[in-house]
Amino acid sequence: MTNKLSHLNDQGEINMVDVSSKSQSIREATASGKVVMAKETFEQIQLGNTPKGDIIATAKIAGIMAAKQTSNLIPLCHPLPLQKIAVVITGNEQLACYDIEVIVKTKAETGVEMEALTAVSVAALTIYDMAKAIDKSITITDIKLVSKKGGKSDYLSL
Repeated sequence: MTNKLSHLNDQGEINMVDVSSKSQSIREATASGKVVMAKETFEQIQLGNTPKGDIIATAKIAGIMAAKQTSNLIPLCHPLPLQKIAVVITGNEQLACYDIEVIVKTKAETGVEMEALTAVSVAALTIYDMAKAIDKSITITDIKLVSKKGGKSDYLSL
């Protein structure tokens, strides 16, 4: 690990990292998270029996839109051409939760970790927003980078 923060210049001022000298390569990142709720809430969502409509389909669209807007939300992120955004939301009946996994892929000079993490976060927030009327105890948890490929180094969480 380096002691130098990449978003600070030699004077300690905030700046956007210059990636213009890097060559483009294929980069991919996977992020995940969970939305935990009461069993009754989970069952209502599974049945499509909620006041705000299809929560899971809406959350998937929200995740895709969020990945595409990451550079507008995170101040020092580079705008990137995104070639793939896959949002998978899987219900876990036993734990009364939804597992969210997002894969983002680009061919660019910098990685897509923030896009994947932003997509997971916004998909989770969308589930929360659409179900909060029936369950105030919903918890968003375990948002993390699962893996990244391409660029200077690969990463795989354990």
